Amino acid sequence: MTNVALNAIPSVSSMHNLNAQFIVQRASKADLSEILAIYNQSIPGKQATANLAPVTLEERTEWFDEHIHSSTRPIYVVRAVVKLMDEANESTAQAESPIVAWGSFSDLYARPAYHISTEISIYLHQDYQGKGLGSLLARWMLTQAPSLGIHNIVALVFAHNKPSLGLFRKLGFEQWGYMPKVCDMDMQGFIADVVMLGKAMMLDNDVDE
Repeated sequence: MTNVALNAIPSVSSMHNLNAQFIVQRASKADLSEILAIYNQSIPGKQATANLAPVTLEERTEWFDEHIHSSTRPIYVVRAVVKLMDEANESTAQAESPIVAWGSFSDLYARPAYHISTEISIYLHQDYQGKGLGSLLARWMLTQAPSLGIHNIVALVFAHNKPSLGLFRKLGFEQWGYMPKVCDMDMQGFIADVVMLGKAMMLDNDVDE
């Protein structure tokens, strides 16, 4: 395992540029409502989550608190960079938008020996889908994995979610498993298959010196 300070939680104020248009940082306590709104947008499409009804703040509070207090299972939020024109001073300033996307690393299985492996999840605001933001966020999260002590990343994707399958395969994920007919998506016969895609991360001590 890499020699990282896994007990140190980075400051949520630390921001990183995904590109000139978007910034990413760890989620803070104030972000849950926006994160949940984006998550709930994904439910009616029945492609990104097995929840069938909107999730409440109360239902997600414990999950959220565990993530934001974890040094190795963070939630990241993405905001768009908005340029504001000050006509009086003929200058341009930058401001941040509401959250437009978020991603998380979660325990693959709640047993200590699984600590080197994690599940990745990514959700985009409906106005920012199909614009390459999911790829930007996923690629950035992959760069963070070694510093979190993550050796393996797993994505669980519905077999009918072709865009997500394509995204992860482009990022080098391979099929590690297939679970046929495991999700009843509408209680009326829409039974979904789930594909397990995985990627082993290159860690610092895997490289010959």
